[in-house]
Amino acid sequence: MDNKTTPLRSFIDVTDIGNIEAALAEAQEIKADRFKYQHLGRNKTLMMIFFNNSLRTRLSTQKAAMNLGMNVIVLDVNAGAWKLETERGVIMDGDKSEHLLEAIPVMGCYCDIIGVRSFAGLTDRDYDYAETVLKQFIQYSGKPVFAMETATVHPLQAFADLITIRETWKKPTRPKVVLTWAPHCRALPQAVPNSFAQWMQAADVDFVVTHPEGYELDPRFVGSARVEYDQRKAFEGADYIYAKNWSNPGVTSPADYGKITCRDMSWTVDTEHMSWTNGAKFMHCLPVRRGLIVTDDVIESPDSIVIPEAANREISCSVVLKRMLEGIQ
Repeated sequence: MDNKTTPLRSFIDVTDIGNIEAALAEAQEIKADRFKYQHLGRNKTLMMIFFNNSLRTRLSTQKAAMNLGMNVIVLDVNAGAWKLETERGVIMDGDKSEHLLEAIPVMGCYCDIIGVRSFAGLTDRDYDYAETVLKQFIQYSGKPVFAMETATVHPLQAFADLITIRETWKKPTRPKVVLTWAPHCRALPQAVPNSFAQWMQAADVDFVVTHPEGYELDPRFVGSARVEYDQRKAFEGADYIYAKNWSNPGVTSPADYGKITCRDMSWTVDTEHMSWTNGAKFMHCLPVRRGLIVTDDVIESPDSIVIPEAANREISCSVVLKRMLEGIQ
């Protein structure tokens, strides 16, 4: 079957999208005419379920669905629904009135496709990396399900990142892409760096990851990517710098999972850092903490492509929804 039109039943990681080049070509086709496939979504409903806050994911996903002619239902679980229990075998005598195992099939009755956003708790690594909530939706909803960021992955963001790199890279050589850790005041999940590492390894780029020792990403995502603990050495010759904080992944020290074990401000990306590169473009998934992740002058420079990167979230989601709709026609 043509990879370009292979229907999707679930979308979690890069393997679900099939041939990368076909997906990128499809993204450009949709970007040239965002309403070309409106007929696919006619009388179809997307349900977007948020267990956590969102700006770009909420807006871009809803816009993509509307471009494809879909109706959209948005459910904020923590603001507009009963509090949901996710564990089996519990006595529900607390503040949670409904179990996810009843709620999920009910949600499935009202829609054709489901998007789920549910962050890591950052206290129980096994629970987070088992993707318990997302997998329950896949198992019990009876509908195609895609990740709008989960405990461990954010594939829509990584796909948009790759689209942005492809659009801005005009040379015949392979670009050097560097994922760099940067400091933050809060413990953040590893979902964005996990997916970015996964997608960059599937693409035709020279990929390097740099971070303090002890912040190694899970091998299932980082794979055989080159890890460089010297940030300056990693930046040398880079064409793209992707800055992102993540809390300790607990790979080398399970007891440190989800903790902030490094606060080294020398990792903040500033003009000096960017001077080490090959005139690199600066990337970040947003929202970004200025002064921690990156300085004002870098993110506001002509080499910052964070806004086109965010805009391409609409395109990456359009490709995914189009393929899911093709599978339920």
